[in-house]
Amino acid sequence: MDLFQKCKDFTIIDNVKKEGLYPYFHYLTSGQAPVVEMEGRPVIMIGSNNYLGLTSHPEVVKAALDATKKYGSGCSGSRYLNGTLDLHMELESEIAAFMNKEDCMVFSTGFQSNLGIISAIAGRNDYIIGDKENHASIYDACRLSYAKLLRYEHSDMADLERQLQNVPEDKGKLIVTDGVFSMGGDLCKLPEIVKLAKKYGARIMIDDAHGLGTCGKCGRGTAEHFGLEKDVDLIMGTFSKSLASLGGFLVADRKVVDFVRHNSRPFIYSASIPPSNAASALAALRLIKREPQMVQRLKDLTEFMRKALVERGVRIMPSESPIVPIIVGEDFRTLYACKVLFESGVYVNPVVAPAVPVGTSIIRTSFMATHTEEVLAKAADIIAATLQQIPDDEYFRKIREEKGLTFN
Repeated sequence: MDLFQKCKDFTIIDNVKKEGLYPYFHYLTSGQAPVVEMEGRPVIMIGSNNYLGLTSHPEVVKAALDATKKYGSGCSGSRYLNGTLDLHMELESEIAAFMNKEDCMVFSTGFQSNLGIISAIAGRNDYIIGDKENHASIYDACRLSYAKLLRYEHSDMADLERQLQNVPEDKGKLIVTDGVFSMGGDLCKLPEIVKLAKKYGARIMIDDAHGLGTCGKCGRGTAEHFGLEKDVDLIMGTFSKSLASLGGFLVADRKVVDFVRHNSRPFIYSASIPPSNAASALAALRLIKREPQMVQRLKDLTEFMRKALVERGVRIMPSESPIVPIIVGEDFRTLYACKVLFESGVYVNPVVAPAVPVGTSIIRTSFMATHTEEVLAKAADIIAATLQQIPDDEYFRKIREEKGLTFN
């Protein structure tokens, strides 16, 4: 059999494009902002993870430029060998202090952070117990670790306990969960997870990619939100969202970080983040420490938008983060809605099968501290009008079935 047969059989994208509903790879011709220029038109951006709006902050931009002038465009090596700058060390020190942990290590991407942490800390004789809606990078990390993966139903603490009961007492146990779930925007049930971890002798790791800068009074994330920072053993975060850069990190006890630093293959064999990325992340971190009111502003704007959508008859899922999912239903109806919204000047993200079960698709919206109530109200008006005007689920289901189009 030809290895590439699967590529030839992969026709769904071509079919969706023929219908004019392909929603991916829209390109920007401006920087990230509340209103961007995308493919030659102004668009209200409510589909970005630039939660605090810092990618265009003058101090962040200047830090990146200054670092490039001083250090050049790259490091040309791994952190393990020639790729460590004093800037990396400074960044790690300040992240550890901000997160109230003993030590920190910086990875080149957020995805790589999960790969590098989990594959180093868990092995063949260990068990990982994870939420079914964990990020894809956590699933790949579990495969790389060779540990036994047990999945519990999303935020189902009774199922988590059942899974923990299946783990032999003499085996290492790591509970891994997103802090803020990237699609639904809901928070993990950390207080219950902590209780179960203590009861069954497990360690806890939180992927707080979407929690850092958005949750907690100071923006330290999910553990701060619940007042449980001392009870979470490993916290992973990213720079590509609230910290306006690229990269990721682990914070934990010093001995744990030092073990990962010397045993993580994804870390040891990858080039370090460029000077500009380290400098911009550090500048963003300092801004969050100096101006924690940005975090509250983001919360206030998100609550404003939730109310605006509900008042206009738009169905949303409950969440405690700047991620607000809009319930749509039929996959093709979601794609069509996103197309109309884009043409009407609002960018959002479609979430369709197989990311969710067929017929339960959503529109993922997310907000920035630099949005204004006026811009968000305009976006809410356009969203409500669009969803009211387009045909219902049954109309799109019939079209999809008639044309034999499926995402599975």
